[in-house]
Amino acid sequence: MPICKHFGICGGCLYQDIPYDRQLDLKKSEALGLLENKNIYIGEFLGIEGSDKLTGYRNKMEYTFGDEFKGGEMTLGMHKKKHYMSIVTIDECLIVDDDFNRIVASTLEFFKEMAYSQYNKKSHAGFQRNLIVRKGERTGELLVNLVTTSQGKLAADLFIDRLLHLELQNRIVGIIHTINDSISDFVYADRMDILYGKDHYMEEISGLRFKVSAFSFFQTNVPAIEKLYDTALGFIDELRNATVFDLYSGTGTIAQTAARKAGTVYGFELVDEAVQAARMNTAMNGLDNCFFEAGDVLDTLQKIEEKPDVIIVDPPRAGIHPKTLNKILNYRVKQIIYISCNPKTLAENLAVMQDFGYRAEKLKLFDNFPHTKHIEAAVGLRLE
Repeated sequence: MPICKHFGICGGCLYQDIPYDRQLDLKKSEALGLLENKNIYIGEFLGIEGSDKLTGYRNKMEYTFGDEFKGGEMTLGMHKKKHYMSIVTIDECLIVDDDFNRIVASTLEFFKEMAYSQYNKKSHAGFQRNLIVRKGERTGELLVNLVTTSQGKLAADLFIDRLLHLELQNRIVGIIHTINDSISDFVYADRMDILYGKDHYMEEISGLRFKVSAFSFFQTNVPAIEKLYDTALGFIDELRNATVFDLYSGTGTIAQTAARKAGTVYGFELVDEAVQAARMNTAMNGLDNCFFEAGDVLDTLQKIEEKPDVIIVDPPRAGIHPKTLNKILNYRVKQIIYISCNPKTLAENLAVMQDFGYRAEKLKLFDNFPHTKHIEAAVGLRLE
């Protein structure tokens, strides 16, 4: 039985009506089936690791203002299942901390009272667009980011007062107002103003501290990602004194985790804001052997003269671009660790790597997103 009242309307947790052990079996079968279809050889399959938390595990949620029906009352939540233009209010979601639900309900009530108009995707008219809430799992810090167009004036003091008087289990440390006039659905900051507190929250992973800014990518399920990182780094024969390249490094979580044992770690990341955050985090954690470069991964690899002993890749869902993959393979390092959030593109990339002479020695799957269709994988590859 589904545990959430929004199930069937919200397009999020599609597996919620399936017992959890069955969810794990389905995800495992799908991932292994995609690899088998590409004739990927797996030396040792280490099974699938379930999440310790089945509810309240997400530390970030991006909500959209809209309406469920044309001309209907204002809503704030997620896209309705199979109806892209319809937004349903999601204020009792079970995969986030209940503080998120309180903030959503209060924000929606505020904008209804103030008679603001939500942004219309077709006419591009209207004021409020999105609400993004983020939480430090280990610190209890909350960051609230309201995204609007420039087509109105926010009653900022009233909005701040409304949020700060909510009864929450965690603590709001920052309230941000982002101006986004782009016609794209992607949340973009033409301007960002700090209304209250700071523009980031703090998090801890594997004993390291991380400053997570409003638009930085950060792992969604912190306890689960710690297990994944421990497993992935455990695939490396000799990390001590090794030179490690971490490609698609984000805010540098796995790079810094590796740097506590490795000789030198270089992180490469396209998003400049994430690189700036990674550098600050590295300094905060006292790691003087971890360096980050901003720019397209292929371009930055072509510029650096250092040669790696081990390469870690954690690409986006689209996988590794063929040109970048070719550059990676031509380093001919003994071991590559591939962390994937998409079994389909993982299988496609592994097929190319296998043709080049790499063999997947070990594979372990991780269910970091219970009740959804998504899954993570860690693969240890060796050059034969």
